[in-house]
Amino acid sequence: MSLATEAPAGRLSFPRLFAFSAGSIPAYLLLGIMGVYLPRFYAGHLGMSLLTLGAAIAVIRLADLGIDLFLGMAMDKTMTAFGRYRPWYLLGLPVLALAVFKVFNPPEGAGINYLLLWYTLLYIAYSLLVLSHSAWAGTISGHYDERSRIFGWMMGLGFAGSVAINLLPLVTHGAINPAKSASIPTIGWIIIASAVVAVPLALLLTPEREAPLARKERPTFKDYAAVVTTPSMLRLLLADLFLTLGPGTTAPIYIFFFHEAKKFSLVEVPLLLIPYTAAGVIGAPFWGRVAQKLGKHRTVQIACICYAITQTILMALPAGQFAITAVAMASVGFCASAFILLVRAMVADVADQLRLETGRERSGVLFALVTMTQKFGTSITISIVFPILGYVGFNAKDGAVNTPHAIWGLEMCYLFAPIILVLVGGCFFFGYSLTAERQSEIRAQLEAMAKVDVASAEESLVGPGETVAPAE
Repeated sequence: MSLATEAPAGRLSFPRLFAFSAGSIPAYLLLGIMGVYLPRFYAGHLGMSLLTLGAAIAVIRLADLGIDLFLGMAMDKTMTAFGRYRPWYLLGLPVLALAVFKVFNPPEGAGINYLLLWYTLLYIAYSLLVLSHSAWAGTISGHYDERSRIFGWMMGLGFAGSVAINLLPLVTHGAINPAKSASIPTIGWIIIASAVVAVPLALLLTPEREAPLARKERPTFKDYAAVVTTPSMLRLLLADLFLTLGPGTTAPIYIFFFHEAKKFSLVEVPLLLIPYTAAGVIGAPFWGRVAQKLGKHRTVQIACICYAITQTILMALPAGQFAITAVAMASVGFCASAFILLVRAMVADVADQLRLETGRERSGVLFALVTMTQKFGTSITISIVFPILGYVGFNAKDGAVNTPHAIWGLEMCYLFAPIILVLVGGCFFFGYSLTAERQSEIRAQLEAMAKVDVASAEESLVGPGETVAPAE
């Protein structure tokens, strides 16, 4: 049955929900490896300095921001029998396969130019998958709570894929370990294989519903300016930036911190990410349900406070205590799982608001903007944290022995920034006006106007006094 004939408030059946949500797994695998393991791989295995590596990745991510906006605009203009966003999602598959192969299998002596070229393509592949999948998700249902459910499952299955990656050292008895440089090429093939399975599965089992009241006129600069200047979207962009900066400061130095400062072995370090990501599998649907009761913006604020508390507890734990540290990591991951999920569900609500006000589809641009804030945030963190580590004398090479002063600098980088930045992000939701009640009113107006458009179109097909024959 086509989604075009389903009621906007109807729930997606579980098999189709599962198939669609599984399509987020490749991007989440890629995001986790890029944020945690690849920086150490290039610094430790290939011998790139932290300063050079941080600057290179920052340049790539900042340059990629314009590509995201271009892709979002192109997606919104796309009109095919296959859908608006699904062709772009399919395009992400071959681009991902090529980029992952090149980045995860660098030749001997690969330098900064190699990194700049193929890392850029890797981010483009990530953008193709995430932008199209998120915008597509926003069109499946117009119901406020159903969107929380869909994005919750997308996050949950994405986290489940990350759990599987971090379980590999345990399952393979250490033969495959993402924290070890020798395993990075194998991890790349796993990501490619997941995309080959998940992307076609989502495309085959989940059609794309045409958004109501989406005009086909050529957009103007004023139309795009309205996207950024809409108060609800501006709040979301600022909040998303700080909610990205918070956990983002810990990702590139995660292995350094838990191995050098907390004294865990390289076998234990990936295992500690399992409770963090596994808690997200439970946390994402949980926060989605809470949002149905309290509203999305209030739920984000609650999650911010919980994140600050659990991150503080994690920092206070003694070194080398695996069991209690694993519990603390689970609590932090549980709280952090609310951020991306609920912000992106709120972006879909803003897309409805703009569709009503302008009559045009802007989902692609909207999701491009929040993807840009995510990339901008992570580029800032890595370009600041790595130079600081270099300044305090931290040596990232495999087998290096660091001084107490260097370890202290590492601990300070991991300690203060996440809590402060996340709390600032939560503050942007004070006074947020696009509530469940307001979104329901917007959807009702969209559906009513869509019915008027259909009736007007039918009238134009018959002459005065004629009637339209009922369909057989």
